[in-house]
Amino acid sequence: LQAHQALLENRERLMLSGVTGIDSYDDRAVILYTQLGMLTVLGRGLHLEQLSLESGEAVVLGDIQVLRYGDRDRNASVGLVRRLLR
Repeated sequence: LQAHQALLENRERLMLSGVTGIDSYDDRAVILYTQLGMLTVLGRGLHLEQLSLESGEAVVLGDIQVLRYGDRDRNASVGLVRRLLR
């Protein structure tokens, strides 16, 4: 996989590289895993124009309003829940 990059054009087209997985998506949120952690894309009328986990590339189209990165470790939230339940 290539290094993670995010290129946003006119807040309407988000081109991503370094994508390692996808959690969920609908017309208001796309949640992806990247080499740098979880990435949540929020907006309106969102849809995945392209997704290839083999090449690590994705393209999200729509009215993109927020790009939010989470933990670098995709299992970090599971570890936190386990610690809280001890």
